[in-house]
Amino acid sequence: MDIADKLEILADAAKYDVACTSSGIDRDAQRGKLGNTLAAGICHSFSADGRCITLLKVLMTNVCVFDCAYCVNRCSNEVARAAFKPRELADLTIGFYRRNYIEGLFLSSGVIRSPDYTTELMIQTLEILRFEHGFRGYIHAKAVPGTSPELVDQLGHLADRMSVNMELPSSQSLQLLAPEKNKQNILAPMRQIKENIAEDKDTRAIMRKCTTYMAECKPKKKTRAFVPAGQSTQMIIGATPESDFHILNLSASLYRTLSLKRVFFSAYLPVNEDARLPANDAIELNREHRLYQADWLLRFYQFDVNEIIDEKHPFLDPLLDPKANWAINNLDSFPIEVNTAPFEMLLRVPGIGVRGAKSIVRARKRSTLREPELRKLGIAYKRARYFITCNGSYAGTGADFSREGLRAQLAAPIQGGRHGRRADKAIPGQLSLFEQVDTTKPKIMRPGECQRFAASTDAASLADAPMSAASPAEARALPQASADPLATSIPEWFAPAVSRQPKPDASPSRIASPRWDSGSIATQGFAGRERAVASVRA
Repeated sequence: MDIADKLEILADAAKYDVACTSSGIDRDAQRGKLGNTLAAGICHSFSADGRCITLLKVLMTNVCVFDCAYCVNRCSNEVARAAFKPRELADLTIGFYRRNYIEGLFLSSGVIRSPDYTTELMIQTLEILRFEHGFRGYIHAKAVPGTSPELVDQLGHLADRMSVNMELPSSQSLQLLAPEKNKQNILAPMRQIKENIAEDKDTRAIMRKCTTYMAECKPKKKTRAFVPAGQSTQMIIGATPESDFHILNLSASLYRTLSLKRVFFSAYLPVNEDARLPANDAIELNREHRLYQADWLLRFYQFDVNEIIDEKHPFLDPLLDPKANWAINNLDSFPIEVNTAPFEMLLRVPGIGVRGAKSIVRARKRSTLREPELRKLGIAYKRARYFITCNGSYAGTGADFSREGLRAQLAAPIQGGRHGRRADKAIPGQLSLFEQVDTTKPKIMRPGECQRFAASTDAASLADAPMSAASPAEARALPQASADPLATSIPEWFAPAVSRQPKPDASPSRIASPRWDSGSIATQGFAGRERAVASVRA
């Protein structure tokens, strides 16, 4: 099997891993080495279904000894199998990077033979990239549960970010759907990564301090930092009956005890037929979206899980975002005066984000803030006006200041965009490198075809077509404009407009200029357009 076939199989098998995140680390380029890494984020290009593809997201192999019910690569599935050699994958990554196709590597793998053997293959690949090619770009490596601590440590010194998938929100669900995996094998490498990151940071901090008067002797070879961008994890949502309350408490615990950078939620995609899996084919994308919003409140808005959700209401409201839901349930804290409220309360106002709250605190030192100033600062004033006052003036008039009244103003379905899985225009999951999206394009006629089509149009049918309030000559010509495919596909170019009144001293050629005479342009076809453009330029 050649490399192209391997790439097609293994890139498609990796599309269910979630990796749409910034790199979280800055590393400059060095002379004689290849690439750099920016903390601003390398994930700036997206596929047709909205998932990021700037990383070369690929599996080392889709051969797996496990038989997880939810996984497309389970050993009982009859799918095409492939495996990269370390040299093949390293050279492929460098080739893509030199062509500016990618800016980093996301490397995961099925479990071939054993977790240790799989990790050794990944380490060999990263060593070729880092040491032979001098690659300094971003690398995200998946640690395989059950790998020995020595190999995890070695892999961590080669990667920028590591992640160990939690897979499912509870040990009971893990035992049901992935009996070969267990909680201890998953948490052990996560704890090791956390401890190694802390130890590496402490050691480097001590080395930076000048503790002696003697001249500092730098080591000949610097050791790489251990996972400088931190670790993350991923869990599947919707395959098991756990509530949002359980999932968010688990996420908060992971942030608190393991210092995770990010917990990813992946809506369950039905790819296998198994009696242990949900019978319906619904993909809970809206639930995934609400969980990410609640996760953002935990990480950046100083919220506690019990403020967002409780056991009496274990699932997030699908029509109202978690922050607005908290606000309408705590109306005794609102409205707040935007010119004097503390930063912590500004963060809890719907429509005001972290950047907006910081901008308000800075701006109100120089002037009194009212609606125009808040809009200039980027505040979503349409939502925030129900919960704030500006210099004593309340702008949320017209709505009942009650839970039901404000909910009616704020509740709205999730807008998933005009493309992707929410719009039912793409297949579930991330598109592979080899899949294409069919797009319908308007048919554009050639000049001769356009003239023949206009000449064959029945005059009687044109007489019944609606005409704009323009001159009689324009009104007779306007119906023929709809016969031009260009006028249909780009209507703003050929919109009917009232003809301009000529100036008294204008020449006849300027008076008869067909610049916006849509009927005459459409009738004359492409040649008429060329003459019109030439006359306008003249």
